Amino acid sequence: MSTSVANKVIDAAFESDEAFQHTLLKVIKEDLELTAIEFSEYANIPPSTLYKLMSGNREPNMRTLRQIVKTIKTIEGSDKGDFIAVIAARPVLDNISETKRKIGGTLCTIREYSATTMEEAIIAAVRAEREGAKALVCAPIVSPTIEKIIRIPVATIMPKNSVIVAIEAVARKIE
Repeated sequence: MSTSVANKVIDAAFESDEAFQHTLLKVIKEDLELTAIEFSEYANIPPSTLYKLMSGNREPNMRTLRQIVKTIKTIEGSDKGDFIAVIAARPVLDNISETKRKIGGTLCTIREYSATTMEEAIIAAVRAEREGAKALVCAPIVSPTIEKIIRIPVATIMPKNSVIVAIEAVARKIE
């Protein structure tokens, strides 16, 4: 996502009502990957107002347009800095369905870093911190080392259920 997403909405608002409707809908669903309800919550705009704007039943007033653009810029900015890094093997990362999550009233972006070795995990942790991660989630085998070299909070993945499933799977193979 580039910083031009908010500008797309501004340009469309000056072009025509139809362009604004189409662009706003596309930006919310495709660029920001949010539902209209989620966006209305972040923007503090009533869902009914947002639906009227996107359906063409209402033209945006200046205050609402400013709020929409401000919210888009805030969400865009979260991709550049305020994010939580998750370092794991690709199969684990493929199970993460959300890229954004509202935690304690704040929208957090979840950014994935694939690593299959201890060295790759350490390098990914340093890279994530340099890119602006506010916190990091990783495997227990590497978390003590990562906690010593970075300054952001580190949480450890504790895959209890998956360990039990793996034990049961391998037990069936030896029977």
